[in-house]
Amino acid sequence: MTPRERVLASLNHRQPDRAPIDFSGHRSSGIAAIAYRKLRKALDFPERPIRVYDPIQQLAVVDDDVLDRFRVDTIELGRGFSLTDDYWADWTLPDGTPCQMPVWALPERQEDGWILRGPSGRVLARMPDGAIYFEQCYWPFLENDDFDRLPEALAENMWCTFGSPPGPRESADPKTLAARAKKLRARTDRAIIGLFGGNLLEVGQFLYRNDNFFMLLAGNPQRAAEFLDRLVEIHLANLERYLAAVGPFIDVISFGDDLGSQNGPQISPRMYVELFKPRHEKMWRRAKELADVKVMLHCCGGIRPLIPHLIDAGLDTSNPVQITCAGMDARELKTEFGARFAFWGGGCDTRFVLPKSTPAEIREHVRRQMEIFKPGGGFIFQQVHNILADVPPENVIALLDAAHEFG
Repeated sequence: MTPRERVLASLNHRQPDRAPIDFSGHRSSGIAAIAYRKLRKALDFPERPIRVYDPIQQLAVVDDDVLDRFRVDTIELGRGFSLTDDYWADWTLPDGTPCQMPVWALPERQEDGWILRGPSGRVLARMPDGAIYFEQCYWPFLENDDFDRLPEALAENMWCTFGSPPGPRESADPKTLAARAKKLRARTDRAIIGLFGGNLLEVGQFLYRNDNFFMLLAGNPQRAAEFLDRLVEIHLANLERYLAAVGPFIDVISFGDDLGSQNGPQISPRMYVELFKPRHEKMWRRAKELADVKVMLHCCGGIRPLIPHLIDAGLDTSNPVQITCAGMDARELKTEFGARFAFWGGGCDTRFVLPKSTPAEIREHVRRQMEIFKPGGGFIFQQVHNILADVPPENVIALLDAAHEFG
């Protein structure tokens, strides 16, 4: 099978020739730039500029030679964009590693650390000295949730403002979007993942702050519903434009909404059904009407009680399958939902196993996870969320080599 055929077979619950491998096909299957530099050195690959495509989490663009080495079956649509030097500016990672940041999200130095400014000049995110990620520091609806200002508020929010490639210049022109997506499609047989977003619960948290949005959901569900309806209007308009340009050239469209926490869902199943499910369904089913795509949701945490509703709303698969959370036992998930739902992740625990175990222990852990998830298809291998800066390169190599060995 080609990589694309392998991924689509598994998403269609057909047993592929081996389990597909995702490494950096979307943000939560990626690798921190600090760890990526060490990985290239451990592989004895030539030095290349380390490009940080996600400035907030500081994730690296994984080069084709690394994708080839680990027989990776996926690629993110953004790898077809921002390819020339004028899209990048020199910066230095917190450990002193030289890198390049997108010019539209270049951090600014202050006395006690780094900041990211929004279009108005307001500081939206901070990274103090000693930290290795940016954190949100401004919430547009914290004091006044004027829904007529929603588009402006989205542009003044850390997670919505500092996107990864394609950058603002490329995204603004549908012809450029289409042409570069088509060119990527022509040069790779990997399954292409388009990162869309379309977050609902999380955008509420981004704009109001988590505590205030939870209070709104519980205390004034009618106003929360009005907010979500206005947000869905914006998402649907963006979805129409996005898929009109890139729909023919991608295989999977990725939405986002972290519905879970370590101990279970962030909201009750009842609240999900009343406020979020019909709006998710509207977006996900519209995506499938607009393009021949599978719908993926990035959704961290313990979401098992919500999975039947996600399936009913039209979802094909979710990542990262956080197997250390309440209710997320791999064998139980596969038994209960494996015939109807594809698991994109759960291949290796990144909380305890990947950073702290030996390569031999990681290999055995991956073998067990493969034994559970791969029968009958419905599984794409990735570790649980992105590989953090402190993970030794020999552990990354053991992870991805085992994924191929036992796939």
